[in-house]
Amino acid sequence: MLDMILSQAVNGLVLGFLYVLIAIGLSIIFGMLGIVNFAHGAFFAVGAYLAYALGKEFGWWAALAAPLLTGAIGVVVEMVLIRHLYGKEPLLGLILTFALALLAEAVLRLIFGGAPVPFSAPKFLAGFVEYGPILITKYRMFVLVTTVLVLVLFWAFLAYTPYGRIIRAGSRDPEMVGLLGINLPIVFTGVFSIGCLLAGLGGLLAAPLWTITPSMAAGAIMPAFVIVTIGGLGSFEGAIVAGLLVGLTTAMTIQFQPEWSGAAMYILMAAILLVRPRGLFGERWERFE
Repeated sequence: MLDMILSQAVNGLVLGFLYVLIAIGLSIIFGMLGIVNFAHGAFFAVGAYLAYALGKEFGWWAALAAPLLTGAIGVVVEMVLIRHLYGKEPLLGLILTFALALLAEAVLRLIFGGAPVPFSAPKFLAGFVEYGPILITKYRMFVLVTTVLVLVLFWAFLAYTPYGRIIRAGSRDPEMVGLLGINLPIVFTGVFSIGCLLAGLGGLLAAPLWTITPSMAAGAIMPAFVIVTIGGLGSFEGAIVAGLLVGLTTAMTIQFQPEWSGAAMYILMAAILLVRPRGLFGERWERFE
């Protein structure tokens, strides 16, 4: 029994860190741009499909370019569509990004069809790893290590680079950052691209674990919103803690009460918000009050 619980807990950590990648991208876009990006899950699906297409045509290593291509698509989307929403009614951003999510799903169905497509992990990551009572596949261990490394590097980027400091300052007061002579349109484009890149990376890593379908975006965007809500708006630490809580809760519920697995993270969110209405690490942000 203990072996099963520990193994399922590790699987929950893997799921949680995947959710964190998606949620952090969503969080920085909302914090900096003030846009509720309902299309963020679509970039997750695009990343998975790009990985599938590149892997099928050129091999697994070529699939590693999928997050970069997803980030490049994000640049185009921001410059053509999102840029016109800054400073306007938030509902317009919600409507536009929701329409963009529907469009992305329709385009994926048109190109790849509606049936699930296979994407296997590379052969060198086949098999299992056993650590005492814990049994986990090599690929899940690879995903766990990769996501932790990416999150550490992204934290260092935000904390120690000039561009990272601009993002942190701009998420609080973009007008003041603009008054300092910083080119805000370029910064906004970069932030949106980084968020899309992280979502695309999540899609790449999840592709061998999830079923790749055009509707997989919905399976990513709702947990991301839940994690941002639980962790607190704009909190990097909150997103990580909330993502792990959601991943562990979902994994354990699937193991012991599978019929409740779809509702578990929403129950967790409701319970936490009753105690901490701003989320676990949420603070008061004047620009959103």
